[in-house]
Amino acid sequence: MDIVLITGANSGIGRATAVRLGAAGCRVYAAMRDLGKAGKLLDAAGAAGSEVHTVALDVTDDQSVRQAVEAVLGEAGRIDVMINNAGIAWNATTEDIDIEAAKVVFETNYWGAIRCLKAVLPQMRERRSGHIVNVSSVTGRIAAPAQTVYASSKWAMECMSENLAQEVTSFGIRVSVIEPGVTRTAILPKNLTHPEPTAYGAAYRRMLNFYAAGIAANARPEAVADVIHEALTTDEPRFRYPCAWASSSLALGRAGMSDREWIEMGAVATDEEYYERFERHFGLDIRPSG
Repeated sequence: MDIVLITGANSGIGRATAVRLGAAGCRVYAAMRDLGKAGKLLDAAGAAGSEVHTVALDVTDDQSVRQAVEAVLGEAGRIDVMINNAGIAWNATTEDIDIEAAKVVFETNYWGAIRCLKAVLPQMRERRSGHIVNVSSVTGRIAAPAQTVYASSKWAMECMSENLAQEVTSFGIRVSVIEPGVTRTAILPKNLTHPEPTAYGAAYRRMLNFYAAGIAANARPEAVADVIHEALTTDEPRFRYPCAWASSSLALGRAGMSDREWIEMGAVATDEEYYERFERHFGLDIRPSG
């Protein structure tokens, strides 16, 4: 039975994954900042016949991470799987970034994952066994317009994961990167604003229409949880696992474009022409419905 610690487990992909892995027989420690928000997780776990243990953990706080990991190790004796899932989104073009406010994105999405890794890796190395799962995003493979900080944090996670995979393979530790596209979770309704006033209205409008198309596609967090379970159990492991709406299409489409073609997308004058080019390059129709 694997002992699993997953961050950001009170909602969305984290909650779905905690329930999925608990139902599969793992002993799951579902971490979140506020244990008072664990109700929906525990209800879902109960309905699925999945045993889930909750633990308080704030990935932006060194002491909180150390205490949570020590508590799990003290109770379970080991951590076999660390799933770095906690993350927050942030809409802003580069010029519009409020630097001080936006620092929380890297503190959560990037440094938060590293804090957790530093806490769990020593016992994995000692046992010469373990699996790290970093939940990145397709924005780690493509510079998502009007999301400079968020996409950069995920690009950084992709780089860190590649480095980590080389660093720990000789200790018997495997690393997997999950790259969801748009997934219908609680993060989306919280991510519909952007800085104003701004000179970059077209970029925000087109970005939000992309997400509206993704919301309409209704990719569920349970589908991502299934992919994470596959990454943990497959006999033919891969390093990267694109999943949910548009992930593969965006990564493959961008790989097939020249840098010039990508940059010129930003010079398109009308939304309709932008949507036509987007569909041509990525095979996705993001025109507003109606």
